[in-house]
Amino acid sequence: MRYGIHYILYLFVSAIIFAVSSCNGESSPHSEREIVNKSTLSKPKLMALPNKVVHPEDNPFTPEKLKLGKLLFYDPILSGNKDVACATCHHPSTGYAEFLDLSIGVNGRGLGHSRRFRQPNTIPLVKRNAPTILNTAFNGIEIGVKYQPSSAPMFWDMRTEGLEAQVLEPMMAMEEMRGQNFTKSELMVEIVKRLKSIPKYDSLFMVAFPEDKTGITMENVTKSIAVFERSLVTNHSRFDQYMRGDEEAISLSEKEGLELFTKVGCIDCHHGPMLSDFKPHVLGVAENSKLNTVDSGWMSQFAFRTPTLRNLRYTAPYMHNGSIKTLQEVMEFYEDITFKKSINHHVAQGSIDSLAVSGTIRVKDMSRIISFLNTLNDTTFDKTIPKEVPSGLPVGGLIQ
Repeated sequence: MRYGIHYILYLFVSAIIFAVSSCNGESSPHSEREIVNKSTLSKPKLMALPNKVVHPEDNPFTPEKLKLGKLLFYDPILSGNKDVACATCHHPSTGYAEFLDLSIGVNGRGLGHSRRFRQPNTIPLVKRNAPTILNTAFNGIEIGVKYQPSSAPMFWDMRTEGLEAQVLEPMMAMEEMRGQNFTKSELMVEIVKRLKSIPKYDSLFMVAFPEDKTGITMENVTKSIAVFERSLVTNHSRFDQYMRGDEEAISLSEKEGLELFTKVGCIDCHHGPMLSDFKPHVLGVAENSKLNTVDSGWMSQFAFRTPTLRNLRYTAPYMHNGSIKTLQEVMEFYEDITFKKSINHHVAQGSIDSLAVSGTIRVKDMSRIISFLNTLNDTTFDKTIPKEVPSGLPVGGLIQ
């Protein structure tokens, strides 16, 4: 065997087999292992995603909400100019993210790499990279803590909590979906007015929210889309299968990458079922040259929330502003951080997060860690697209 007695002992020490809760207090039918940082034999840890999704008490799952939410997700009627849908920048063909560093929202045409502004144009680029919606049902999840979906951190700067609140933000952002013809309050009134004028939507809202006599409201719009987004889960990656006990789910080199991932300190920020601590960290990432304004992030401290490492094949380019193109370059960036040098002149030298500085990643480790990261990809998510939406507008916005 390649690993011999050392690797066998490591598995016995750092992989604890136990019946794990699904992070909501319910028992799971699977046995799962728990990978811990072997330098401390304590937290932080890695674990498979739960088999079940927890919904907020005030927005329980129903098939009717899911159906409505999916139609709304693809319908550009929610945007000021009726040209952008949620799916425009979060399309299933690109893993509910997009292969752009910065999104083009209002007044754009095309999908992913082919998306361009229509001319004339006065709309700026969206200032941050569009993260995938996959697994946002588990944002903020912690091992051994009852999951509270209503308090889940959202966005790179964690400015909202819960998917219901997150859904509204892109609609109200001028460069994303609102455009220049409406104020935020005006657009909310306009969206409800538009939806009420469509008999099909009137019927769908009545069925999805039978207890709500008001029917179509912005609150019910966001609740429906949140239910749909919580259905976009990828909890059967090869990593998840391995963590549930399938030794053959990942290769020996990928297991070696997992050991290195733990050893060099990646796990210090990328842990738990989502491989994220969901906390803000200052890394000194370079500003995206396409932007005319400085992005100071969370609390104006140039800190950004740790992203999940799941489904990285869909989320390139990387970092909060898409300024790093490949995983190899991400690895090299973290190696450079250990020298405590900021490449962002707005971030003071020596102010890089201590957890990042303490990492020990080196060139010889990078390919094996990337090999492990590939086990976190999972293509078993809903890729179906409605043939039409009740408004009659182009499905997904102007993406053709």
